[in-house]
Amino acid sequence: MRTISKGAEPCCLKAWKRKNPHGAYDDLDKTEEGKVVRAKIRDYALNEQFYLCAYCCQRIEKINACHNEHIEAQKLNPKRTLDFSNIVASCNTPNQCGDAHKSQHLPLTPLMTECETELRFKISGRVEGLSDRAADTIRVLNLGDHEKNNRALIETRKQLSNVLLWENGINPDDGLEDDEILNILIDDLSQPQQDQMEPFTPVVINILRSWLQA
Repeated sequence: MRTISKGAEPCCLKAWKRKNPHGAYDDLDKTEEGKVVRAKIRDYALNEQFYLCAYCCQRIEKINACHNEHIEAQKLNPKRTLDFSNIVASCNTPNQCGDAHKSQHLPLTPLMTECETELRFKISGRVEGLSDRAADTIRVLNLGDHEKNNRALIETRKQLSNVLLWENGINPDDGLEDDEILNILIDDLSQPQQDQMEPFTPVVINILRSWLQA
């Protein structure tokens, strides 16, 4: 995961809430105006996330390849269904991320800075929770702690992370022991290019940071 800094809500969402003071998120589907608002929410969220899924960090190429995901599930807190600070963009992968989350409690979220330190990603493609809440979050979102749970994500994450490492001159099997170069790479990768990031960039940054700490 990568920490998401939520910005101001879309103007059209603010206007819709003014006109519908007792409205809920599901009401947006009932009118064309509401559907436009839903799309704009996704657009804003994608831009904040540099076109990466809020949870697994795979690339989201188009607005219709993701959905508006409530960090605190709508059933758990109906009062926050239209709270933009509670909404992120999730990929549409079945049995993963938003689809796996459903209405479960999410103890560690991409709105917390700790999401970058309590999850440890590995060259193998697997992810490990370094705290109880991180382990719970991996389970809830099915983020691939073991192949028996999500082999497809683990394999994709491994392949694309390796590509990104090779592109930056690093053999994934050898690692890198030069702290200065590691820090430079982390800084470079942390900067979006044309407001977008390569798929799984936060995963690679996490791996590089673990090498620094080794």
